[in-house]
Amino acid sequence: MKVAIPVNKNNGVDGHFGHCEMYKVITLNENNEIINTEIVDSPQGCGCKSNIAQTLASQGVKVMLAGGIGVGAVNKLNVAGIEVIRGCTGNVDQLVADYAAGQITDSGSNCEHHHEHHHEHGQKLKLKYKHKHGHGSECEHE
Repeated sequence: MKVAIPVNKNNGVDGHFGHCEMYKVITLNENNEIINTEIVDSPQGCGCKSNIAQTLASQGVKVMLAGGIGVGAVNKLNVAGIEVIRGCTGNVDQLVADYAAGQITDSGSNCEHHHEHHHEHGQKLKLKYKHKHGHGSECEHE
């Protein structure tokens, strides 16, 4: 089985799926041992508007271990046949070991992006906010 993880240059789970530096695709054998690791470049822009779901699915990815991820990206990945486990943090190697041992569960929480507030005169104001994900990660958005 193949598992993908949005990563940063420090081999950590990137807390923002659509803006990660790259994706690490890890192949596990039937004993949940790592038999191959590949790097897939991240497309520029939002994860829900890119073709990353189809790219990963065409490579056989079945699970995405993500930190912060929006509902649009989750939907695109699910449509492509990729299960999404949200709220993942920390070192990628440890995360994969924990996943293989059955110790990783979905946080149940999506990053909600692009929130807008309509003022009484019809103008839209973008608001900055922070929120926490499972396992202590935090996103800041406009």
